[in-house]
Amino acid sequence: MKVVILAGGFGTRLSEETSIRPKPMVEVGGRPILWHIMKLYSHYGFKDFVILGGYKVDYIRNYFLNYRGRQTDYTIDLKTGRVEWLNGVSEDWNVTVLDTGADSLTGGRIKRAKHLIDGETFCLTYGDGVSDVDIGKLVESHKTSGCWCTLTAVTQPGRYGALRLDESSNHVMAFREKGAVDGGLINGGFFVCEPEVLDLIDDDRTTWENEPMERMVQMGKLGYYHHEGYWQSMDSLRDKMVLEAAWADTPPWKVWKD
Repeated sequence: MKVVILAGGFGTRLSEETSIRPKPMVEVGGRPILWHIMKLYSHYGFKDFVILGGYKVDYIRNYFLNYRGRQTDYTIDLKTGRVEWLNGVSEDWNVTVLDTGADSLTGGRIKRAKHLIDGETFCLTYGDGVSDVDIGKLVESHKTSGCWCTLTAVTQPGRYGALRLDESSNHVMAFREKGAVDGGLINGGFFVCEPEVLDLIDDDRTTWENEPMERMVQMGKLGYYHHEGYWQSMDSLRDKMVLEAAWADTPPWKVWKD
């Protein structure tokens, strides 16, 4: 199952960092937050990634093109270009970096990956938030739901998309992007989707969190998985400082072993 990660936005609220790199490449503990997200999925056996780039996509491309060289000692024959890797362990990931356009909105970015999703169920998440959510249990919950999309519901201040839930059926009854009231359960991302959701996205100007999700609510096809553990997005410099402090201590999202 592929893991599709939205990584193309401008990250204007973190301009101190994003003036030189895309937000998913802003580092926590010396590693891009994108790497932390991928380590979570990899821990649960999901290792086939599609990175939906846009703003400064070459920064992401160069990171993965040179990934092994950053982790491993090597000897290079400059005449032939032959490289002998001496030590170190790289990740057993398959990574596709897709340029989805600098100005595409979230829905448009997802639709541009349709040829890579290839009619299969896929995971989807944002490239700026970490969690200790059990991806395996999330996927199993989705498989039994009958929904086209299952989102992860988490507790966080209401500046994020607010949800009204039917706990008896695990269906989302209403979705309001960036609700004004603090508290309650909100959309934490970490979706599992059926390929049918792509037909609900009109074009590059479609925001995933608006028309497609609202249509699924109306159709009774948007479900949720309630995650009661850790979740934190990185929308501001303050959020980055919170994550850095957590990483220096005992990072709650680090479920993998070194």
